[in-house]
Amino acid sequence: MERINTDKKYRVVSLFAGIGGFDIGFENAGFDIIWANDLDKYACETYKANVGQNIVCDDIRNQLDNIPDHDILIGGFPCQPFSTLGKLKGFEDDRGTLFFYIKKIAQEHDTKILVLENVKNIMNHDHGKTFKRIIKELTDIGYDCNYDVLNSANFGIPQRRNRMYLVAFNKKYFPKTIPFEFPKGQELKITTQDLLDKDVDSKYFISKKMLPTILGEGTKGYIVKPTINQPISKTLTATMHKMHRASQDNYFTDDINAKKCDDSKSNLRKLTPNECRKLQGFPSDWKQVVSDTQAYKQFGNAVTVDVSYNVAKNLMQYIDDYKKINLGGNNGKV
Repeated sequence: MERINTDKKYRVVSLFAGIGGFDIGFENAGFDIIWANDLDKYACETYKANVGQNIVCDDIRNQLDNIPDHDILIGGFPCQPFSTLGKLKGFEDDRGTLFFYIKKIAQEHDTKILVLENVKNIMNHDHGKTFKRIIKELTDIGYDCNYDVLNSANFGIPQRRNRMYLVAFNKKYFPKTIPFEFPKGQELKITTQDLLDKDVDSKYFISKKMLPTILGEGTKGYIVKPTINQPISKTLTATMHKMHRASQDNYFTDDINAKKCDDSKSNLRKLTPNECRKLQGFPSDWKQVVSDTQAYKQFGNAVTVDVSYNVAKNLMQYIDDYKKINLGGNNGKV
């Protein structure tokens, strides 16, 4: 989605910000991102070039004393420990324990609202025990938790991307619990083909030599039928630059641009970074300041802007309605 210029209110800190998919969605809904953090230097470069200069590039564990006071904390905390594409170590993975730093920050700053995102599988990891523990940890420190699974394909983006969103309210500030309603899905009116670039460089085309591997069904115990030209793309992944089989990654026939290629290339190609940008909802004025490899990784790890925006829009309405009903206004402070 394109950027929306609007007055900003409510101070937001963004953790594990990546390239700012969460942040742009919240800014478009009227929230004020006052501080952001990510460990990846390339993600920080992209964030600074496209979102703002207020991102600190460092391990969050080194920045605990530097986090400013805020109303809302947002974060797509590392999902690899819980993803079906990873090793599923959960809290045994060092990245999985980063959730507890979110808890620590929320306690120390008396954070009023938490908005967290992760892979859908976090709800099923370790037979549901991991997610139950997350909810218990937040409940024990005074938060009322609401969660749902949202698919990017239900918010105007032709990509099957199911993600868990958790919105937790500090009961000290929201004692009269009103259920938070997550945004409802809408009919998808475009396809991936509508977003494909018109002019595509030959480097994105698959060689004829590699074609049998890309279109292969796998080996031994892992046999999956390849699919190409999908109107709704498969989930973009952080490793799509490695070009997995067509059962996992997205490939499209492109006879028009294939004419510019030499005889070693087929008419099948992968997505360009710019197409990945569109499939994650980032605005058209986006600047790619990193390599293609890093861009693929960044878009594969990103929060879909359109989904973030719809969650943020509902949250803004929730806060405003809550204040009118229970506090009689008090604009600008939760």
